Amino acid sequence: MRAESFFSTEENARIAGAVREVEMRTSGEVAVMVVNESDSYPEGQILAGGVLGGLVALAFTDFFLGDELWLFVPMALGLTALFGWLSAYLRVLHRLFIPAARLEQQVAEQALIDFYRKGLYRTKEATGVLFFISLFERKVRVLADRGIYEKISQVTLQTHADQIAKGIKDGRAAEALCLEIKRVGDILAEHFPRHLDDVNELGDEVIIGP
Repeated sequence: MRAESFFSTEENARIAGAVREVEMRTSGEVAVMVVNESDSYPEGQILAGGVLGGLVALAFTDFFLGDELWLFVPMALGLTALFGWLSAYLRVLHRLFIPAARLEQQVAEQALIDFYRKGLYRTKEATGVLFFISLFERKVRVLADRGIYEKISQVTLQTHADQIAKGIKDGRAAEALCLEIKRVGDILAEHFPRHLDDVNELGDEVIIGP
């Protein structure tokens, strides 16, 4: 599933509606972003090629070539290149060779990069909140600007991100996202009530990343 088609037209409208509803109650500004991946993870491709290529070459040499071990090295090199190339297209295979901690770290870093790249830090009171979904890693990150962090911790925000990730896994991505947007909105409304002169500083539609 690609970022541009992850949510249907109807789901995109529901998400934008949830954002608007929240922003009617708080001075906080909410944005939602979906990206295909947070990194290309070349080390995973190399590792997949080396491990799978080496194992297949070893098995083939052992079962079919007997003592002809001198053929193992060129065969392993060729199969390493083949499986490395295949893993670039078989993303499920590629993901198996990337440590979970690396995925978590990269999503956190990319969410922060895109928070600034998309100008979400430019709100008047530094109250921007980003719901960041990275599809390849199957991870969600919720992060906020400095004004929000004065009252709400990253740990609290991440509990809502984890619920969205669970919803994606269960096949109810839009439903889970809308629910957690509203729950975060309740917290924002408590600490950052809407002002009479508030304006919508960030778009309500889902932002599609690369």
